[in-house]
Amino acid sequence: MDNQPAGSRKPDNQPIGNRKPDNRPIGVFDSGLGGLTAVKELEKILPRESIVYFGDTGRVPYGTRSRETIRRYAAQDMAFLMNHDVKAVLAACGTVSSTAGDIGRNLPVPYFDVIGPSAKAAAGLTKNKKVGVIGTSATIHSDAYRQALLGIDYKLEVYSQACPLFVPLVENAFISPQEEVTRLVAQRYLGPVREAGVDTLILGCTHYPIIAPIIASVMGHSVSLVDAGREAALALAGRLAEDGLLCGEGNPRSAAFFVTDEPESFTGVAELFLGHSVQGRTGRVSMEGA
Repeated sequence: MDNQPAGSRKPDNQPIGNRKPDNRPIGVFDSGLGGLTAVKELEKILPRESIVYFGDTGRVPYGTRSRETIRRYAAQDMAFLMNHDVKAVLAACGTVSSTAGDIGRNLPVPYFDVIGPSAKAAAGLTKNKKVGVIGTSATIHSDAYRQALLGIDYKLEVYSQACPLFVPLVENAFISPQEEVTRLVAQRYLGPVREAGVDTLILGCTHYPIIAPIIASVMGHSVSLVDAGREAALALAGRLAEDGLLCGEGNPRSAAFFVTDEPESFTGVAELFLGHSVQGRTGRVSMEGA
């Protein structure tokens, strides 16, 4: 079984029928840098689409906050994107997806989170009906992934594990496959899930694909990894195609990035995540008093 993040067929990047193309950007947000993994997938799947990314780097991590605080932050993040006239919103954050989905579903544009698409992918991949889920403390304590998985197949056995140190390790660039500190933390967290005999593991935080090689090494080659950000990006792309909301051919693609902390620290790591520079396209915004 392949231990690389799983995915589905790419949708056609063509408007349907006689519908007028929609050249508005796609909005993506996360508590920090992790959502860039979903942006990278969107750039691959829909290379002509424009993107507005909001990373709340000044208030990261969300995963250790109270439910009330997470929901308040999420509402502010969504409002910021809506002010940029986006045609769809992707909550590229497992913590927000597990605690504030109802806020997103009330938006006037299509809303996607990372839970439903990745649960569907994992349920389709597993052979022994044992699925592991790793995420922030808030995501795991919400039990959202377990509920989504059992809603698809009640015979699944779900083994969840909070991995609170993964986000700060990624945010501080401890991401090399040879990084001993990250490997030791992964071994500590993933031991119980591995011993449970799962054959599929959902990376329930969009930061985690950055250290997927380490996670795959610890879990073993027989375990398939499901990249929640990629599955959400595929679901969003499919919906835009179905609804005729894709941009028109020849539309000048653009990407803008906004953060709530110093842009300089963001741009360096963002380039590592995305494989290209975001220099000159990143601005700082304040959420104080929002």
